[in-house]
Amino acid sequence: MENEKKVLYSGMQATNVLTLGNYLGALKNWVKLNEEYDCYFGVMDLHSLTVRQEPAEFRKKAKELYATFVAGGLDPKTNCIYYQSHVPEHAYLGWILDCFTYTGELSRMTQFKDKSAKHADNVNAGLFTYPVLMAADILLYQADLVPVGKDQKQHLEITRTIAQRFNQIYGDVFTVPEGYYGKQGAKVMSLQEPTKKMSKSDENVNSTILLLDDKDTIIRKFKKAVTDSEAEVRYDEENKPGVSNLMNIYGAITGKDNAEMEREFAGKGYGDFKMAVGEAVADELAPLQSRYRELMTTEKAYLEECIKENDARASHTAMKTLRKVRRKVGLTDIPDYH
Repeated sequence: MENEKKVLYSGMQATNVLTLGNYLGALKNWVKLNEEYDCYFGVMDLHSLTVRQEPAEFRKKAKELYATFVAGGLDPKTNCIYYQSHVPEHAYLGWILDCFTYTGELSRMTQFKDKSAKHADNVNAGLFTYPVLMAADILLYQADLVPVGKDQKQHLEITRTIAQRFNQIYGDVFTVPEGYYGKQGAKVMSLQEPTKKMSKSDENVNSTILLLDDKDTIIRKFKKAVTDSEAEVRYDEENKPGVSNLMNIYGAITGKDNAEMEREFAGKGYGDFKMAVGEAVADELAPLQSRYRELMTTEKAYLEECIKENDARASHTAMKTLRKVRRKVGLTDIPDYH
């Protein structure tokens, strides 16, 4: 039908502790997408198993990520927010697609090389076939669009290659996804090393704003943010990366452009500017933090109901694709035991 919305698919690893960078770069934009697209957002817990996890902590982190998605404004009634591991079709299709992916293609993946170097004591097969499971994630839902950053473009390309290869053999089975390059979220850099992306794994805790940091912590971290000796609020990424990073953050939250910010802080010191950015960030995150606390305490039953409903919706869609794939590759029909 012509009026049907296109399908958009994305997700985050279940072990993610979300930062201000994740919020401004992804989550805040995701919230606006369900008006235009049929959105699926996954808590990607199977992907997290390529690294050894402490089971109780792993389960806790996955639940916290789900709650953060909802608290951040993703309505589970209009978006399908689900756990990857609750939909066995992901792993099932992943195996079938393994048989249509070449080892040479996987060995060229830069993330495999990077992660192998970081985890030299645990270079497992899951790490190697990670892009195939990611392809299954996307193709199960017949996704038209996948939001991609620089580090994910290669994964989207191999997904497209696998889909096209399968379609050439068996006909029009999978939608071949395109990258979604809508309005980009703010590029948020480290507060201590503004030439590097903000990361939860940064050893310097003052580098990163976590979404659940309290107001005092947020303001303290911004007060310590690296700037320069000019004491002039002016956008210049090359020569003033620290100030430019703070302007990107402030602009993403207030909607002000660089010229407006430069006028607002003309003749003022960096102390005033940093305080304003810290206050704006703390005020922006306060409703998310309040809603998160509700979901994790007084509204646990609602959260469980959302998980159950969305898992069922995801499973229904995924099974439709998997049935088609099973028939195409010649697997026998599963008897109905019920």
